Amino acid sequence: MTIRVLLADDQETVRAGFRMILESEPDIEVVGEAADGETAVRQATAMRPDVAVMDIRMPGLDGIEATRLLAGPAVPDPLRIVVVTTYDTDANVYTALRAGAVGFLLKDAGPSLLIDAVRQAHLGESLISPAVLLRLIRQWSTGPRGDSGSDAAPARPRGRAVDPLTGRERDIVREVARGRTNAELAAKLAISVSTVKTHLSGIQRKLGARNRTEIAIWAWENGYVT
Repeated sequence: MTIRVLLADDQETVRAGFRMILESEPDIEVVGEAADGETAVRQATAMRPDVAVMDIRMPGLDGIEATRLLAGPAVPDPLRIVVVTTYDTDANVYTALRAGAVGFLLKDAGPSLLIDAVRQAHLGESLISPAVLLRLIRQWSTGPRGDSGSDAAPARPRGRAVDPLTGRERDIVREVARGRTNAELAAKLAISVSTVKTHLSGIQRKLGARNRTEIAIWAWENGYVT
């Protein structure tokens, strides 16, 4: 199955580079390009690509708001969006994930990581640049206490929410928050991939999470990753 991708970036050279990288793969096709957030939302709504690769800083409607409109909590059928940006501030990462992005990469992450992020997003999994993920985990583990529910840079939660999960589900949540794929989870926990998917469905239902990125956010906010 071909993965249909929409590229949204205000720099034509960046879009051309991403197109060249992605279309070098036999299973990926770039079906549209947008130079601003409004065009990205319009094209995504009309085309319904499998994955959108979204820059943050664009004229008019920025990538965060475009992501929120296409994949935010109020969207019944969210698009799978990978945010790719030059600016990796904690506020950008956290706000992008809160807005509904399933992946977050830096533009200099390299071709293989971009391709992998698109494929993971298509599978319903998430990929965050390893350096960014490590920094987020460290901040959630050691940062000052504060209100982690806003769109500002995250702070350490005040305390764990009521935990509805079983012991096995907690194990899975921790590994999801560390960026493990379903296959890696299955190997680490000595269970089948189908069992991992069953557990993830149950976890999403219990937490009210729509995807594994929201599961990871819940784990970070509630101190399950150290």
